Amino acid sequence: MTTTEVAVDRPLQDLDWDNLTFSVTPTRSMWLMECDKELVWNKGQLEPFRNLQMSPAAGVLNYGQGAFEGMKAYHTEKNRIVLFRPEKNARRLVDSATRLCMPLIPEEKFIEGVEAVVRDNVDFVPPCGRGSLYIRPILWGSGPVLGVKSAPWFSFLIYASPVGLYFKGGLRCLNLKVSHDFHRAAPHGTGNAKAIGNYAASLYPLMQAKEEGYDEVIYLKAANEELVEEVGAANIFAVKGNKMITPRLDGSILPGVTRDSVLIIAGKLMGMETEERDVTLEEVLDADEVFCTGTAAVVMPIGMITDKENTKVYCEEQIGPVARKLYDMLTGIQKEKVEDRFDWLRPVLEI
Repeated sequence: MTTTEVAVDRPLQDLDWDNLTFSVTPTRSMWLMECDKELVWNKGQLEPFRNLQMSPAAGVLNYGQGAFEGMKAYHTEKNRIVLFRPEKNARRLVDSATRLCMPLIPEEKFIEGVEAVVRDNVDFVPPCGRGSLYIRPILWGSGPVLGVKSAPWFSFLIYASPVGLYFKGGLRCLNLKVSHDFHRAAPHGTGNAKAIGNYAASLYPLMQAKEEGYDEVIYLKAANEELVEEVGAANIFAVKGNKMITPRLDGSILPGVTRDSVLIIAGKLMGMETEERDVTLEEVLDADEVFCTGTAAVVMPIGMITDKENTKVYCEEQIGPVARKLYDMLTGIQKEKVEDRFDWLRPVLEI
């Protein structure tokens, strides 16, 4: 746990806090750290938020050698700015970097950069209950490369933006479609890394789904299409009675920080039976409740799932009790309305 510092006396930015969307609002500064050809990182520093210059032969542009993280800073009811489990994001970036042959970012440097960005942009953190400061760390191959190989050097950047809820309309029952035409990830691929290419591949199925009136896509496992894998940008859960299940981490599923938090809250605070295992589409369609989780989405109930010509309705306006309680408890911890029994919060500033 870090020592909380007192925030610089900066009045809040003149933004429409009640109507924030999940989009980019440029802030004051970003953190930039670069390594040399020996893959030794410099100390990193804050720089004004700006566009970047890059070689047209950069590894990330030619071969997609890059990974990112998503996390948030919250203004709590105790007038503090806190991070939520940042060490989990730091460790996951290490795993992604290892898989993509990029130099590792030490956990202490990762958190140093994140905290520096939050402190310098504290006036962009929305008031308690009116949004959050979304933080985007990115690691990529910035050195030029022509043949298919790792870039000769790399860059690590952290920027932030004030945001509202991920799905338009706020907390509501989502309408999802099961994809039988596309897979999110392949066995033994990069599905468990937060690689940039994973998300580019999901854009076309998502565009199609939205044109048909759906909010997102449920992907099935490439190795066995009777099993569910993930929602496009979130993990998926199904509830039947007092049991909550979610697909196991088998190498093609992203180990979500919110996913892990929800499993802990449900099992230890709500007394539910939780299982991480193979989950069939049939089980999902037979569930009492289905919801998805992610840093951006938090906990979002799924109201309808359409599989080919069949549609299962779980809720239309009334959010299921498990999803509602998990949302309230998780966001309550993040806002310091609920006791942080697991020491998940890392205070950064006092307001």
